Amino acid sequence: MKTETSSHLAAEQFSRLERLSTLPDEAIDTSDIPEVTDWTGAKRGQFYTGPEDKVAIGLDSDLVAWFESQSSQAEEPEIRINQALRAYVATQVQKAG
Repeated sequence: MKTETSSHLAAEQFSRLERLSTLPDEAIDTSDIPEVTDWTGAKRGQFYTGPEDKVAIGLDSDLVAWFESQSSQAEEPEIRINQALRAYVATQVQKAG
């Protein structure tokens, strides 16, 4: 178990999860979670953009540092940079239109 993920857990919770992680799959009771067998309505990739959709760009380190200082732990600076660029593009499209 990753320490950074579990560092906010109480000692008792952590030890319970450690014990559970050692169980083989067949020993885990999943009777209250029925297996999904009908995927006809599923939409692939609806909530995920893979690495093939990403583009690497060079940014000045002071800009990256500023976005990192503005981002919470739950929000990566890349998300904030992406939002800022989208807002800029929307403004430019509006001016041009």
